[in-house]
Amino acid sequence: MKLIVSGASGLLGTELVNFLQISGFEVKSLVRDRKLQDNNHIFWDPENKKIDAKALQWADAIIHLSGENIADRRWTIEQKRRIYNSRIKSTQTLVFALCQLQHPPKCLIMASAIGFYGNCGFRHCHERTPQGHGFLAALCHQWEAAALPAEAKGIRVVNLRFGIILSPKGGVLGKMVPVFQWGLGGRLGSGKQYMSWITIDDVIRIVLFAIVNENLKGPVNVVSPYPVTNASFTKTLAKILNRPAFFHVPAMVLKLIFGKEMAEEVLLSSTRVEPLRLTHAGYAFLYSDLEVALRHLLKK
Repeated sequence: MKLIVSGASGLLGTELVNFLQISGFEVKSLVRDRKLQDNNHIFWDPENKKIDAKALQWADAIIHLSGENIADRRWTIEQKRRIYNSRIKSTQTLVFALCQLQHPPKCLIMASAIGFYGNCGFRHCHERTPQGHGFLAALCHQWEAAALPAEAKGIRVVNLRFGIILSPKGGVLGKMVPVFQWGLGGRLGSGKQYMSWITIDDVIRIVLFAIVNENLKGPVNVVSPYPVTNASFTKTLAKILNRPAFFHVPAMVLKLIFGKEMAEEVLLSSTRVEPLRLTHAGYAFLYSDLEVALRHLLKK
């Protein structure tokens, strides 16, 4: 099978491409540096909506993972613009190119996020739960809407709404482990907010599952069936690392450091999300228990 991947240099993209190549798939990556363009790399400039549409015709499926990290920097007006453009413009550029093709790839696997649901509190959210409130919810809605022309073209579109992807190589877990190892770990805010997590191992398998499962389309929650509270996550990680986790960062301090909007939507928001479409489609999770998952990832 022939696959084209955007966002191949990110945490997930790097692991995914390596796995695909080892598994015998033919893979090409979309790159923003024209100097890197060769037989395995296709140049594109999503900011200026430039891409070689004909090059996309080579693929059986497109995996679109491009997007600025939402938690890398404080949400200034400029940073929010970068986050928005990195997702919406890149999707519009890709989808417009696909719609020009007489024989486009059969499916488009698109990154999205459970931020679509906003702050769920203690209630369970699933794929039919309406859009929530806030910047992330609006962003995810427009992100997914940007792919609608591809659906109209007859391309099967799968919107993978990622939860917190756990990997020891980066992301949330990569940042937390050193802090906990220093004995400075602890809950954020009340600690009662739910965290919907997923191991990077399962994410890679779910991407492949979405490619080959022709009945899967539309929004798909990519999370473990068992979300946990921030306090429970903290306690489990501390136990595995054999470190104390007595520290507590009050919500007020988080808002001062990261800004009110970012703190409330990223660090204090409760996302209790269920992967209903995956379970109904027969996907079997490798790691659904948090302690087992963390022990695997951290080799403990």
